[in-house]
Amino acid sequence: MEKFNVGGYRLDRPFQPRRLGHFHYFSDHMAEALRFYTDLLGFQISDSVDMRKRFPPGVELGELDATLYFTRFHGDHHAFVLCSMGMMTARGRSFAPGVTVGQITWQVGSLLEVVRGEEWFQAERMQILKSGRDTPGSNWHTYTPDPDGHPNELYYGMEQIGWDGLSKPYALHRGFMVPPSLPQIAEYEEIEQAMAKGVDIASGHRRHEPRAFNYDVDGVRMPRPFRITGIGPVRLFVDDLEASLAFYTQRIGLRVTEEIVWNGHRCVFLRCGSEHHSMALYPIALRAELGLSPRSKCFSFGVKLNDYQQLKNAISFLRQQGVSVKHLPQELFPGMEHNAFAVDPDGHLVQLHACMEQLGWDGRPRPADQRRPIDNQNWPETLDPSSDTWSGEPFLGPWA
Repeated sequence: MEKFNVGGYRLDRPFQPRRLGHFHYFSDHMAEALRFYTDLLGFQISDSVDMRKRFPPGVELGELDATLYFTRFHGDHHAFVLCSMGMMTARGRSFAPGVTVGQITWQVGSLLEVVRGEEWFQAERMQILKSGRDTPGSNWHTYTPDPDGHPNELYYGMEQIGWDGLSKPYALHRGFMVPPSLPQIAEYEEIEQAMAKGVDIASGHRRHEPRAFNYDVDGVRMPRPFRITGIGPVRLFVDDLEASLAFYTQRIGLRVTEEIVWNGHRCVFLRCGSEHHSMALYPIALRAELGLSPRSKCFSFGVKLNDYQQLKNAISFLRQQGVSVKHLPQELFPGMEHNAFAVDPDGHLVQLHACMEQLGWDGRPRPADQRRPIDNQNWPETLDPSSDTWSGEPFLGPWA
């Protein structure tokens, strides 16, 4: 098998995913969904784009929200994207039945990996949905669909938002609709050129917080009694488990951490870093057995909170706001401790959690008999920490 030199390492493909980067849901109830993800969960709008400028002539939208919302929880320009499914349909985009996910993204280490990855996808006769550079966000990318039609993006170079909370102004956007030639100029040079042209680099969007900062959260005044500090994992129901597993391991480059069989259903958990899993694959037959919405093949999208106390606070807060929060069989989530699922206005599940098992140099997960037993009917007031409770990628920067 051909090997590729990726930063001096021999790999089976010319890129290596480092982490789950951002995620995109389509909604049929945009006003309610936008409130759920921003006002209640706390994702912060970093930019919004009126997509009517990109519509074919003569398209009538009626009451549809034609805005694409980019939201974040840390320095990345966006971690969660939201838009109307009806708006996408009006643009002439079509998706396979059950696909309510606009993108699942995997960060790679360099622009070269994105460009060589796109060339490799082409050589392997994989479908390319689009390649180039996104605006807003400034990330270089290439997209290819999985066997069920979920778009997967490889990307590099996400815009970072700093202490002033400002995103790049539109005058600084330098988008591409085709794979770029190499080498490209650095971000530093882009900014220098813009300032030389007189662009006001402090004229970008700054988020608006709709809630008062009335909660004391571990010594910081916050608008909610919890703080998102990470995203993932993504869980999918798939029509053909073997085909999807081959795509995510052989094409995208994820590694299998663990497999289980629950009620006769084989479920597979995959990772790209040290976390037990960033993605999980479940057979489509399990969806009805769990009583979940037939609208979507996405089982859930994960949101990590700072700690166990904030997880409990989030559940109480969301229930007080009228959000349905449910528990599902813990056996379906190996490598995770206490967790719960908030139901968004479209019936999508958002998995709330605070601790993911971390893998070490040997790549082996914790044996099942050494994991903390969890009774979803009786969560304790406090927990003894596990050996890896404080391991993994820490949240950088102030909470608010």
